[in-house]
Amino acid sequence: MHREPRPEDRRLGTRRDLYAAAAAILLVAAAIVIGHWIEERDGTLRVSWPPLYANWLPHVGPGTPAALAVAVLLVAYGPPLAARLPWRGLLAASYAAASAWTWSLALIDGWHWGIARRLTTKYEYLQVIDRFQNIPETLREFTRFILLDSPDHWPAHIAGHPPAATVTFVLLDRIGLGGGAWAGVWCLVVGATTCVAVLVTVRALASEQLARRAAPFLVLAPASVWAGTSADGYFAAVAAWSVALLALAVTSRRPWPRRTAACGAGLLFGLTCYLSYGLTLYAVIGLTVLLLGHGHGHGRERWRVLPYVLVGLVVVPAVFTAYGFNWWEAYRLLVERYYQGAAGVRPYAYWVWANLACTVLVVGLATVAGLRRAGGVLRERSFRTPRARLALLLAGALLALLIADLSGMSKAETERIWLPFAMWLLAAGAFLPRARPWLVAQGVLALTVNHLLLTGW
Repeated sequence: MHREPRPEDRRLGTRRDLYAAAAAILLVAAAIVIGHWIEERDGTLRVSWPPLYANWLPHVGPGTPAALAVAVLLVAYGPPLAARLPWRGLLAASYAAASAWTWSLALIDGWHWGIARRLTTKYEYLQVIDRFQNIPETLREFTRFILLDSPDHWPAHIAGHPPAATVTFVLLDRIGLGGGAWAGVWCLVVGATTCVAVLVTVRALASEQLARRAAPFLVLAPASVWAGTSADGYFAAVAAWSVALLALAVTSRRPWPRRTAACGAGLLFGLTCYLSYGLTLYAVIGLTVLLLGHGHGHGRERWRVLPYVLVGLVVVPAVFTAYGFNWWEAYRLLVERYYQGAAGVRPYAYWVWANLACTVLVVGLATVAGLRRAGGVLRERSFRTPRARLALLLAGALLALLIADLSGMSKAETERIWLPFAMWLLAAGAFLPRARPWLVAQGVLALTVNHLLLTGW
């Protein structure tokens, strides 16, 4: 059982939280100062406001009053409501609040740029809808257009992702939901479910109490600045639900719900791998869930779910392979294309640590302090308590993010690329003894970034 800390321990813990937050602020400041110096000196960073892909443009918009109101309401009423609402009511309220927060932040930039135009720029998926008139034929030819020196090469985001990402928007167009507005709404509506998936997972693997404590931090997330304006918010939701279903599978004692959840987890993980190459690293989080299922007292179920996960897992790869798309060949060509573009000049020595500064801006200082406390829990080396299980889940997500960082395949723009990993780290807020001051910090950060910068995605 978790022992209540003494007053002097609480004060020491708070000081250490503040030290961790101060260190994170210094990291961000260093990335800004050094980044501007490098960019002004030789222009190799290829971003206008390092370390973010953004432009300095102080502004307000139609979403400003709503964003301020949502932030105030979440700080004032989020923690007590999260503690009192029935569980299903909490999930519904969290989705509604996350949607309101994300919509209001997006509308700070106005309907046109904030939502309707984001996915129509020259790098984005909607640029190639007409080239998918015959989907099977386009999939067979997909790899021919990845390299920059190929005729009619794909724009950056299409070349940089497996075709399930683009096919999603092609199918939306086919059912009458074409254009940037519907694409933006799709990403907002689906992306907001990510917080629900994380809550379901934390409850299944750790405890309902910790999930309730994490809920306000998952809702009032600085990450929503980018989750509402890029397809990566959609990717994050699909990936998060694959983990949530796996968590339900390994903790369920009833055969049919366990098998159904396991198949669903595999299906969504297969789709995740065909939405973004980098999200294959979600396997690290999946392995963590299997480990936690064993530590949760469900060792047999952990192994029994694997055949059903594999059955679901092969579906999406089998479909795309049958239509002629070769994932491995496409990834090999992507690596070549990656270094043909901006990544060929972006310095690894800067981005390998500046990416972490981007992550601070995405997850906020509350998450930094919460992760510090999670590290302390892990040092206790007792993985039977709910707090330890949550800390281990966070460690799995952080490990996946760090592998992505060290790979060199994420030089810049990680504020959107790493959203699927960053959303899990937000649950670290559950470790903080006083939620409201940290929620204020989260809201202020998101509002400041969104009002001072015009983000690129």
